Amino acid sequence: MFTLAEVASLNDIQPTYRILKPWWDVFMDYLAVVMLMVAIFAGTMQLTKDQVVCLPVLQSTVNSKAQPGTSGKADFTTVETTTGQEEAASMRTVSFGSAPTITPDVPLSRATSSQYQPTESGQELKKEQKDSSGRKTNLDFQQYVFINQMCYHLALPWYSKYFPYLVLIHTIILIVSSNFWFKYPKTCSKIEHFVSILGKCFESPWTTKALSETACEDSEENKQRLTGAQSLPKYVSTSSDEGSPSASTPMITKSGFKFSADKPMIEVPSVTILDKKDGEQAKALFEKVRKFRAHVEDSDLIYKLYVGQTVIKTVKFIFILGYTANFVNTISFEHICNPKVEHLIGYTQFECTHNMAYMLKKLLISYISLICVYGFICLYTLFWLFRIPLKEYSFEKVREESSFSDIPDVKNDFAFLLHMVDQYDQLYSKRFGVFLSEVSENKLREISLNHEWTFEKLRQHVSRNAQDKQELHLFMLSGVPDAVFDLTDLDVLKLELIPEAKIPAKISQMTNLQELHLCHCPAKVEQTAFSFLRDHLRCLHVKFTDVAEIPAWVYLLKNLRELYLIGNLNSENNKMIGLESLRELRHLKILHVKSNLTKIPPNITDVAPHLTKLVIHNDGTKLVVLNSLKKMTNVAELELQNCELERIPHAIFSLSNLQELDLKSNSIRTIEEIISFQHLKRLTCLKLWHNKIVNIPSSITHIKNLESLYLSNNKLESLPAAVFSLQKLRCLDVSYNSIALIPVEIGLLQNLQHFHITGNKVDILPKQLFKCVKLRTLSLGQNCITSIPDKVSQLLQLTHLELKGNCLDRLPATLGQCQLLRKSGLVVEDHLFDALPSEVKEVLNQDTSIPFANGI
Repeated sequence: MFTLAEVASLNDIQPTYRILKPWWDVFMDYLAVVMLMVAIFAGTMQLTKDQVVCLPVLQSTVNSKAQPGTSGKADFTTVETTTGQEEAASMRTVSFGSAPTITPDVPLSRATSSQYQPTESGQELKKEQKDSSGRKTNLDFQQYVFINQMCYHLALPWYSKYFPYLVLIHTIILIVSSNFWFKYPKTCSKIEHFVSILGKCFESPWTTKALSETACEDSEENKQRLTGAQSLPKYVSTSSDEGSPSASTPMITKSGFKFSADKPMIEVPSVTILDKKDGEQAKALFEKVRKFRAHVEDSDLIYKLYVGQTVIKTVKFIFILGYTANFVNTISFEHICNPKVEHLIGYTQFECTHNMAYMLKKLLISYISLICVYGFICLYTLFWLFRIPLKEYSFEKVREESSFSDIPDVKNDFAFLLHMVDQYDQLYSKRFGVFLSEVSENKLREISLNHEWTFEKLRQHVSRNAQDKQELHLFMLSGVPDAVFDLTDLDVLKLELIPEAKIPAKISQMTNLQELHLCHCPAKVEQTAFSFLRDHLRCLHVKFTDVAEIPAWVYLLKNLRELYLIGNLNSENNKMIGLESLRELRHLKILHVKSNLTKIPPNITDVAPHLTKLVIHNDGTKLVVLNSLKKMTNVAELELQNCELERIPHAIFSLSNLQELDLKSNSIRTIEEIISFQHLKRLTCLKLWHNKIVNIPSSITHIKNLESLYLSNNKLESLPAAVFSLQKLRCLDVSYNSIALIPVEIGLLQNLQHFHITGNKVDILPKQLFKCVKLRTLSLGQNCITSIPDKVSQLLQLTHLELKGNCLDRLPATLGQCQLLRKSGLVVEDHLFDALPSEVKEVLNQDTSIPFANGI
């Protein structure tokens, strides 16, 4: 036999699961325990006390005179004796071929003698019956034991014998049905994970901090609801909408935490500041909740299983009640038994008593009462399951009571588990909702970020850029630390891969800030911060993947001078992705667009009248439509790089104020249209490098004011004399072509300061080259030059000379006469430099400051 503790363990679940047990499940568990006790008690009583006592049913007083058999056959008789020897004799039977005559109330000796002697008178019989103390049955002890056992199995109803076992089986089935969803593998893992996360969320210091701040924010509303305000302390919040964005301005919407300096401070020392460990645990909880929600919301298995086991319990209740109620009246103390063992006992009918009948009947009635209560609770559970949609859960009440208005509603198993938790304690779901709020998560990130990035740490990351400006670059942070805005002397701020960047009003104290970089960082600004940026920001870089990442407030910076847009502005089907209107950028002078355009965005024409520099860097996408360029009459610098242009666009010739044109990395083969540049009187710099130009037309002479000509990385084989008629030319770059000869006309370029012919096939340097006495940079590397003329000494202003990669065997000693040339500016093989005379090397190794001082 098993103990009560062993049976009760079937109903034992992990204590942590109690939050998923509503009152009806708990009540049914207790009812199941009581039914177990009933079953065990009835079973114990039945095994130890249960028995049936039977007595034969005797016939009424009759004449038992034996009639002699006329056929010569003797009767069958049963002998009753009181001694042991007579008991043995009484079991013997004599058969003479005829059916015995049963005389159960007459002794065997008297019955035998009656076969040969006349029957005694009735008076003698009555006298004998008077002398007896009871009616004799002529049965011995073994026969009573035998008949008791026979009648126990034949006379008693089956329910009286198996009642405890049925109760036990039914109760075990009900217990299993109640707790099956906690044990089934596909639901057990989800429930265990949910309970674990829920417990951590409930106990997290961040939950307490968030809710306590919410209570602070709600204090004003609570006080307004109360009457008798005169008796209350005057600590009412006076937060206003000052500084909040207007509906037409894309600013931060203050739907999350609201903080006001006028609000009362509530001292909560233990939760006001989270330590690093608590902060990391809270961030991990946010991630766990996010993943758990995505995993559980996909199915409704837990809900279906709970409904299924409730239906099973209800059907089980109806079944038990249906057949059990019929057996209440069958349990009786007295029973009539007809065992059909007359040939062994001599009696046909027995009257039996069941000593456990009254006890079993009371236990049965108790069991039926418990089952009825259990069943009504099951019916209530079904009513609750189908009364409201349990596969949907709304945090509407939590949103109303707290500042977390962004807590999303959930569905399927996630919603059902939260409904079950609400039956235990609604505070659990309220605290759990904190970890579903993006506002709460962002606030936690902000607190952790500010603890990690202090003012001192940020100061260490400030550096000087190429323009000698103080620059701070923040990369892949959860937000912008508050201490950034205390760096009042910062000139450049770069924010990269910070998706939740927010710029508060504190930025207004950064009076030196003029340049801002937003790389994949759709920053939001407060109204006061926007006003400051609108008036003070001069340069803005925005790098994006989708045009939606460009903050809307960018288009409203009326004092912006430079705007750099880097990202995708063309869809897969070659449709333009429109920018917002640039009409408000009235002071914009420089617009840099690096994208994959097929035509110039029409919105650029909004700033065309005052735009002075336009840069378009394509990724190899062919720029087809360029008619918009004609409207940019004030553009002085134009760059169209990597746009797959095959010819110089005609729209460029309308830009009368153009001073610099850069058509780098296109597919231009011929530049016959260059004659039209004669109308561009202000054009001073022409960059046609990294193209496929084969020759330079003689019409280039019409560009009288050209000062810089870049033709490197083309397919030129010669330099026409027309190039050297450009008397104002100061920079000529023809590197990495196939030029074999430097024309002697180069000596006509008296203003030439920079000449680059690296990576060609030049083998001889003409002496006329050294008549260009203003040369400062001379790049002759990677050619076939065998010697350097001594006249190189005439280049007194030469500061950079590249000779590496030629066929030189020595360097001229006259290099020492180039007063501004130093070893750092001489690019040559080491063995050639070491071969120079020592006095020349000494001159070249001198400090660069000395010659400059003498030159000045």
